[in-house]
Amino acid sequence: MLDTLGTLERTHSCGELREKNVGEKVVLMGWVAKKRDFGVLTFIDLRDRDGITQIVVSEETDLDAHEKAKAIRGEYVIAVKGEVFSRAEGTHNKKLATGDIEVHVHEVLILNDAKTLPFELEKAGSQNLASEDLRLKYRYLDLRRPRLQHNIRMRAKAVKEIRNYMDNLGFTEIETPILLKSTPEGARDFIVPSRIHTSKFFALPQSPQILKQICMISGLDKYYQIARCFRDEDLRADRQPEFTQLDVEMSFANQEMVYRVIEGMFTSVLRLIDVELPNPFPRMTYAEAMRRFGSDKPDLRFEMELQDLSETLKGTEFAPFASVLENKGEIKCIVVKGKADYSRKTLDELQEFVKRYGANALAWVKVADETTSSLLKVLGEEAISNIVSNVNAEKGDLILIVAGKKSVVAAALGALRIEVAKRENLIDRNAYKPLLVTEFPMFEYNDETGNYDAAHHPFTSPMDEDLEKFKTAIEDESQRHLLGEVRAKAYDAVINGYECAGGSIRIHQKSIQALNFKALGLSPEVARERFGFFLDALEYGTPPHGGFAAGIERTCMILCGTENIRDVMAFPKTASAQDLMMDSPGTVDDSQLKELGIKVVE
Repeated sequence: MLDTLGTLERTHSCGELREKNVGEKVVLMGWVAKKRDFGVLTFIDLRDRDGITQIVVSEETDLDAHEKAKAIRGEYVIAVKGEVFSRAEGTHNKKLATGDIEVHVHEVLILNDAKTLPFELEKAGSQNLASEDLRLKYRYLDLRRPRLQHNIRMRAKAVKEIRNYMDNLGFTEIETPILLKSTPEGARDFIVPSRIHTSKFFALPQSPQILKQICMISGLDKYYQIARCFRDEDLRADRQPEFTQLDVEMSFANQEMVYRVIEGMFTSVLRLIDVELPNPFPRMTYAEAMRRFGSDKPDLRFEMELQDLSETLKGTEFAPFASVLENKGEIKCIVVKGKADYSRKTLDELQEFVKRYGANALAWVKVADETTSSLLKVLGEEAISNIVSNVNAEKGDLILIVAGKKSVVAAALGALRIEVAKRENLIDRNAYKPLLVTEFPMFEYNDETGNYDAAHHPFTSPMDEDLEKFKTAIEDESQRHLLGEVRAKAYDAVINGYECAGGSIRIHQKSIQALNFKALGLSPEVARERFGFFLDALEYGTPPHGGFAAGIERTCMILCGTENIRDVMAFPKTASAQDLMMDSPGTVDDSQLKELGIKVVE
């Protein structure tokens, strides 16, 4: 028979008691983390969200309480009444905040029992975690782990800090709808059928982009929202189908004004873990980031920048390299200090790694007493010597080389740089390196369609310096290639290699917006069908405006020191977009489908 709580109230949490509490009568409640039975004495580690307190139940003090304690198993929910004592000399537990005291118990209430757990929480602090799928299936158990408890509470603190920061700057928190019209912004929409309007659909917001711009047209001046967003896209360690972002928009703003808000917000939030970010953040254009790091979100905690070998190898007779240079590709490398001793097995692994990013091969040069290279036979000793000299490689260094299209070289070497840094433990995990990346391309060429797509979203403003080029490319079909050279007033905030925020100054003039739709291949009819209400709003006096969105989960990943987004979400999806705990997505009754006018095609 289980006990009832009745009017009993806990006096302290399980992480609260200290030496100053010795002699106090206390009531604690929580889960049994561990039990040790020593005959007349039973020791229990009692756990709640704040920590663990050791309790002691003695047969000599209270026989009934001791019999209950002996019957208790792991994860039972109990309440205890007792007195706080100092631990005996030499028995203090330095691993626990409460390790100097223990509670001698004279009454035990068993509030609920527990089945044997499908995995051991005790091992959760080690590297021997149960499989992620098993832990997600029993997420309510996984969340009992102290690390996840810490992460969820840190997330709450971060959101509170963000709200305080935005409120202090005079921004107004405004909630926007979840059921919207489908206006594709790059990823697939999640679609919601309407029962009332058969054969019509709502879409879940990929972001509140248009609505926050409408707020600026409405004269609300400074908007922010902790917004839920939904994107039906392929997942990875730092991406989920539903996520949360700080969404910000401000009227009469230029880039510098937005930068200050971004910098101040991240500076404020990182102080939660006693990190002081430089202010203002270092700045780097997109072009420079891609040239030096092969990534628009470079991790600056270590060096190993990309180096260009195109000029060094100009005129080479080695056909693959000559073809790359003839077709305006690139040959670049990274220098791995002191790793000329990499084995063939390791080099083969790295070869397969870069192939995932489209590279055909990974060439190498080992600088030693006798320099060796996979290119020695085809390039000759002089060319290899020139490569070593031009990249300032020293004895003991390893040079890793990729050739191909500029985009492929950047992607492959940028990813290889990170991979090698992780393998060699080159990343300072205690460092926090922010960066503002600016002047992103406004368009990306789509090889499949032969058209230009919006690199950010279709409401991003071109750089003033590129406005004439933008107009020329649209009005003169023979100059359409110039779209690839147009820069946008778009920017990202990067911390430790993560894109933590991104935004832009928006188009506020209807004539420029019409040109941008034309550049994207949207006819006036299609543009009106998708964005008609927004185009109408632009007709009624739209102020210049801009803003950004900061990923709450990615920011919390930085705060909590994890590389897995699921570690900072209470109920995440798997990499295949499933909720294993709720077994969703699932089927629905035929009657529901009929009511919605939907038929499932097998």
